[in-house]
Amino acid sequence: MSSKPLQVDQLKQLRDVFARFDMDSDGSLTVLELAALLRSLGLKPTGDQIHALLSTMDSNGNGSVEFDELVKAILPDLKNEEVIVNQEKLLEVFKCFDRDGNGYISAAELARAMARMGQPLTYRELTQMIKDADEDGDGVISFSEFANVMAKSASDFFGLASP
Repeated sequence: MSSKPLQVDQLKQLRDVFARFDMDSDGSLTVLELAALLRSLGLKPTGDQIHALLSTMDSNGNGSVEFDELVKAILPDLKNEEVIVNQEKLLEVFKCFDRDGNGYISAAELARAMARMGQPLTYRELTQMIKDADEDGDGVISFSEFANVMAKSASDFFGLASP
């Protein structure tokens, strides 16, 4: 198994996320679209933070963020050793959650793993975590869905802390 960094995958995921929030498909994110994107990542930026972020990213000064501007803002962090996740390490972590080794993390496995880590979840938190990660709606988390969640820990990328 290759241990290539996820940078190419992260760029693809970033493009997918960008496209999902580019509501009018004009190739740029307005301040409202950027705010929706950040909130989807679990961040709760204030209006001021969003405007500051937009003006920082908006290198051509047109009042919106194009994909290449988003990449420029995030790419320095993607190169950071701690952010680029090695596939093999990620698989090891996945296997810690996937106790029965069937290739999927069930709600019960997620609950047990979180409790073992000293982070017991309420039923609501558990169902929300599964729902957020489960892209194909099959009720369990596959390795690729797990990898996507890990890559989306974008609070580090954007330098915004959740309150």
